Amino acid sequence: MKISSNWLKDYIKTDLKTERIGEFLTDIGLEVEGIEKFESVKGSLEGIVVGKVLTCEKHPNADKLNKTTVDVGNGKVLNIVCGAPNVAEGQTVPVAVVGTKIYAKDGSFFEIKEAKIRGEVSQGMICAEDELGLSNDHGGIMVLDETKYEVGKNFADYFELTNDEVLEIGLTPNRTDAMSHYGVARDLYAFLSTNKQKSDFEKVSSVALNNEGSHDFTLEVEDTELTPRYIGAVIENVKVADSPSWLKNRLKAIGLSPINNIVDITNYILHGFGQPLHAFDADKIADKKVKVGTVTEGTKFTTLDGVERTLNGSEIIIKDGQDNPMCIAGVFGGANSGVSDETKTIFLESAYFNPVAVRKGAKFHGLNTDASFRFERGVDPNITRTAITHAIKLIEELAEGKLVGELLEEYPKKIEDNYVIIRFSKIEQILGTKIHREKVKEILKALEIQVLNEIQNGFEISVPAYRADVTREIDVIEEILRIYGYNKIDAPQKISFTPVKLSANDQDELENSWARNLQSLGFNEVMNNSLTSVKDETDAVKLLNPLSGDLAFMRKSLLEGLLQNAVYNINRKNQDIKFFEFGKIYHKREKYEERKQLAILVSGRNVAENWLQPKSATDFYNLKAYVKVLLERLTIDYKEVALDDERFSDAIAYEAEGKTLVRIGKVAPQMLKDFDVDQECFYAEIELEFAQELRSKNELKFKDIPKFNKIRRDLALLIDKNITYQELYQTAKKNKSPFIKNINLFDVYEGKNLPEGKKSYAMSFELLNEEKTLEEKEISQVMDSLIKSFQKEFNAELRG
Repeated sequence: MKISSNWLKDYIKTDLKTERIGEFLTDIGLEVEGIEKFESVKGSLEGIVVGKVLTCEKHPNADKLNKTTVDVGNGKVLNIVCGAPNVAEGQTVPVAVVGTKIYAKDGSFFEIKEAKIRGEVSQGMICAEDELGLSNDHGGIMVLDETKYEVGKNFADYFELTNDEVLEIGLTPNRTDAMSHYGVARDLYAFLSTNKQKSDFEKVSSVALNNEGSHDFTLEVEDTELTPRYIGAVIENVKVADSPSWLKNRLKAIGLSPINNIVDITNYILHGFGQPLHAFDADKIADKKVKVGTVTEGTKFTTLDGVERTLNGSEIIIKDGQDNPMCIAGVFGGANSGVSDETKTIFLESAYFNPVAVRKGAKFHGLNTDASFRFERGVDPNITRTAITHAIKLIEELAEGKLVGELLEEYPKKIEDNYVIIRFSKIEQILGTKIHREKVKEILKALEIQVLNEIQNGFEISVPAYRADVTREIDVIEEILRIYGYNKIDAPQKISFTPVKLSANDQDELENSWARNLQSLGFNEVMNNSLTSVKDETDAVKLLNPLSGDLAFMRKSLLEGLLQNAVYNINRKNQDIKFFEFGKIYHKREKYEERKQLAILVSGRNVAENWLQPKSATDFYNLKAYVKVLLERLTIDYKEVALDDERFSDAIAYEAEGKTLVRIGKVAPQMLKDFDVDQECFYAEIELEFAQELRSKNELKFKDIPKFNKIRRDLALLIDKNITYQELYQTAKKNKSPFIKNINLFDVYEGKNLPEGKKSYAMSFELLNEEKTLEEKEISQVMDSLIKSFQKEFNAELRG
């Protein structure tokens, strides 16, 4: 939000420099992100003087150039080469002398220097209007009225130029009260007045109006819950024209383009007081009746931007006497009822609309206007009349309009201030320091918060309705602290806390443990938006009022977000990816589903390049190892199965108790192409709630370290190529022997010495009897049993 320093000082008088004001605003929570200079004419016409062309003749070396001599006062005559077709002897003209900066529209400039142009000396430039920033006219040089302009005078002396400093405030969405110059001035005064800084602030109020005659317009508010307050005024004999320079410059300073005096006045009141207004062409209002309510779902309505919109029936609509929509209240006006150059009579609206209803209407139609931004957060219901009376006065002054009849108003139930009790003990507990109760009372008064009653441990207070964000005791304490000063609160030197023992039933403990494990393995945690766009809307959860088309659905997978993180890093030459994310996914099947997962993505090198290991591309098995490290902490049994998932070209899943616990795979090439990722990626996702459920069923047990040594035996098996190690592993796990403690694949061979269609797996088995040393007979029994199982299940042969 942009705040003009000149405009701000209309409401608060202070000698403080703009930089100092910016510091104070930042201290009270209205963070100033920057200060820009504004000039109504770029460069403020500095270096431009009034001159008189004494002589003008053709340039001897250029057909389209003229050689002139120009008197610029004080007996000084300049030689100037000019290319304008309309330059002539005897003209009074604006002249840019040597050293003057001429600015372009984009803010760039060039400096006038003495130079030779086609062999002739040129000591300045005779200027056109666009070169001075006065208009877009470049038809020729600007010829002045010699009776009004004196040779040698500064050209700027004949213009009302505006120089301003504009503060860019990063306003938080809850601070509707500060979404105007008046609101910022009010907040600044609260700080200055309680911190011994000289300032003067006068509260604005309604101005007296002189109305003539009467009008035939009537007002009907159909639902006072949707429109608690509405005021309308009829103004005749309006002359729609350009606004005066001071009004144009006020709007330009904060980045608005002037349109005409009526629209500019409504914008001026909006940014001055924070109250949106809307002006209708009164002659286009059927039956001279204004109705505020709703219309039938499906009604078509063309807004000011020329777009035909289909209304959903819940929007607040301003209608005429025949129920024709004229405006989506608080959001956007209609094309058929707006003010034009031919408008003679206007109906001016000032209202307080239900914030929730305005927000729903704005989001449904994808509209975000200055008015909706304020209405949907809650404007000040008590400034409605003040704003419209000031606007009427300006319309009378700048558009020669005349108020006729009384204001039309519907305000059946006053919107009350908020009643809150604050306790001194709570203030001290939150702030960690004691503020004298008289200081608290002073701050509350400066914030226009009324102390209704002093109680034993605090105050009963009334918070003004314009502070829609201050409804609780803690909100008031925050307000007190803002004005008192965050910098006055000392940070504690010691922080005390009581460690809490986390149990196996605590999912947070599991997540934290896994996060620490992954971080120790070189992973970085990411957090992505749950809102996204989807190509396939099957099972997707769609938002009713999305912020945009790109954020219209809840994500169905964490993979897409991690791929976006990956390509962002790869494009910046960070190609070794190790990311993980804890997040929720959403589906709409028979019912809405919401699941939390841990997602892991790896790509690039597994180990940083070095002289011992120049190439170490990560692969499926690296990712599988990372997942197994995490699952070891669960102490659960699971099995590996094949997985068919369109996101992967090759994939497996781990299942426990008949449900999928983990999915691991190589990301499909098409998916990588969709995200412009040009290197292999491997992805795993773990179902967190299911993992926690399995974890909570297992009690951690401790046992003594075995007193006896493990015995290792190896088998080299010749098997068909289509048999996987996982199948062999599962068969070995089914063996009834209690002595098998560990199974490992340590070699795979496929070569010319093997029969066609065969491969060799070398597997090791660690055997242990925890009660005594295993005898050779017992070892042989176990190994024979394993061999028979492999032969029976897979027709395996032993290799020598």
